[in-house]
This record gives sequence, C-alpha cells and structure tokens, in this order.
Amino acid sequence: MFLARSVVKMSSHSPLLRLEQRAAEADQIIEYLKQQVQLLKDKAISQASVREEKKLMLENAKLKNDIEELKNQLLEKEKRRGVRDVAMPSGDTGVELCSKPIPPKVSGPAPSAAAPAAAAHSPPPKDEGKKKKQEKKGGERVEKKQAAPSQEEVKVDVSRLDLRVGRIIAAEKHPDADSLYVEQVDVGEAAPRTVVSGLVKHIPLDQMQNRMAVLMCNLKPAKMRGVVSQAMVMCASSPEKVEILDPPSGASPGDRVTFQGFPGEPDKELNPKKKVWEQVQPDLRTDAQCVATYKGAAFEVAGKGVCRAQTMSNSGIK
Repeated sequence: MFLARSVVKMSSHSPLLRLEQRAAEADQIIEYLKQQVQLLKDKAISQASVREEKKLMLENAKLKNDIEELKNQLLEKEKRRGVRDVAMPSGDTGVELCSKPIPPKVSGPAPSAAAPAAAAHSPPPKDEGKKKKQEKKGGERVEKKQAAPSQEEVKVDVSRLDLRVGRIIAAEKHPDADSLYVEQVDVGEAAPRTVVSGLVKHIPLDQMQNRMAVLMCNLKPAKMRGVVSQAMVMCASSPEKVEILDPPSGASPGDRVTFQGFPGEPDKELNPKKKVWEQVQPDLRTDAQCVATYKGAAFEVAGKGVCRAQTMSNSGIK
C-alpha cells in the first residue's frame, strides 16, 4: 500500500519536472538569441563605420584632385603673364604647347627657331596687339606718375615753413626747468598756443610780456620737461646773444610771413623724418641792416613791412 502511494506521487511530479526543464532550455535559447542579436548589431555598426570611412576617403581624394586642378589653373594663369610659349612633353602627342602671350619684340639677337614654331601653333587673339599697346601706354603713364617726385621731395625751401606774426600774451618760468619760459601766444587762432622757449638767460621775463614776435607754427608739437610746445619763437642768435625777431609795425597776430621768389603754401605739419627745418635753417640770417632774410629774401608781411632783429646783424636765425 505504501509503495503504491510513492509511485503515484512520483508520477504526479514528472510533468512539472519536464516543464521546468523546458523553461530552462527556453531561457538558454533566449539568451543565445540575445547574444546573436548583439553580434549582428556590432557587425552592422562595424560595416557602417567601414562604409563611412571609405566614403570619407573618396571625398578626401576628390578634394585633393580639386585642389590640384585649381593649383594647376593658377600656375597656368601666372605663366600666361608675358611668358613665351614653351613646348611641354605630353604622353599622347609627344608635344603639348602651353598657351601664353608672346611679349613684344625687343632689339637684340634673333630668337631661336623654336619660338616661331611655338607661336605658329598658338596664334595670339586679334585684339591682343591693341590690348598690349593699351597696357603699354597705361604702364608708361603709371611709371611717369611714380617717377614724378612729390612736392615734399622736389622743393625744400622757406615756403614750407608756416611763419606767422604772433603776440606773446603772457610768459612765466617753466616750473621744472630754470632755463625755459612757458608762453601763451596768440597766432590768429581761436585759442592761444602754448610755447616753450629757452630764453631765460637772454631775455628778462618782463620783456616777454605782451610783445609781438615771429613764430613757426607747423613744427610737430613736442613735450619739453612735461609741457607740450606748439610753436617756436624765431630769434636772431649767436653764442653770446639772442634777440626775438620783431614784426613790422601794424602787423597783427596771424599775419603770414612770406618771401619774394619763394611762393607756395606751407606744410600743415613738418615731417621730422624729412628734416625740412634742418635744411632751411642754415640759410636764415639777418643782413647788415638787421633785416631777417632767407637766401637774401626778407621776412616780409605783405603791405606792412619786413621783420628784423633789434641790434644783431649778420647773425643766424633759429
């Protein structure tokens, strides 16, 4: 009786065991399929990468060819600028001619026979001769313009200096230099100019106040011991003595000082590199009558008279 019950019990569990085995086998199959799917995905990604790489390589090769072609076109254009036709070797015909314009004939030894042959294979266009003539004429005009020196280089004389009558409104000693005056000068402009002058040792301060003078107004402004000077007081000068040039009576601030025989307008500002002042200054002198001159031509204010020193004759001016 006991044995029979055991057999019945075992037989009742057999389907469950088979189901469990099948479930385990199914899990294994599912896992295997997952692995296969993952492998297929990896393979697809790898193949896509290879295809993309090949595509990029093809694009790079195409770009390289395009660059080479553009480079060759550029070289060809450069060769066409006035270079004689030259026979180039070619794999198909043995000779390939580069199309280049032939330069105009020049006197000298006769050209070689190869040049006419090359020219016969690539004749120039009909209007090329006219074009060359136009270019030649245009080139000559450009060369003439370039060759023509500027006014700055041609004429270096006193007309380049902006010399004006001015009134020293007030002067005081420079706060940081015992030998310098700082003046406020009316030269006919909206506001006075600040001028620094090394006149302390030569002219008393009271003689600097409210006096007329001649000033050079187109020097480049320069800082002198911290104060920017915008002009220069013109003086008769020697190692022993200095005198400020006096304008003619009746002259007004802003009146232009001119010179007979030296017409022209002054530079807006003298270029220190051109050294115009350094070239003109040696010819500035007072004559025997103390009249200020440049190469014998007086410092003159039109209709009013000449400028002069008080007592200094045959002296330099600076």
